[in-house]
Amino acid sequence: MSEEDVAFFRMFPFTVGQKITIEDGPRRGDWEVAAVGERKVTLRCPISGREFAWDRFCYFVEKRHTVWPHAE
Repeated sequence: MSEEDVAFFRMFPFTVGQKITIEDGPRRGDWEVAAVGERKVTLRCPISGREFAWDRFCYFVEKRHTVWPHAE
């Protein structure tokens, strides 16, 4: 056995009210966590207020102190 570079991923522990930015993919943009379930997370757009429930899909990459929501 040899040592290799390995990437580890962990499901992100969302909390209601949390402000997040998804940097890529079809759901990219600024969101507020509206609800968290075992299998689904509901995100709210801070501009339109619309909510969407999706299967949990995000993995933690990093945490930054930044302006939110971002200017268009």
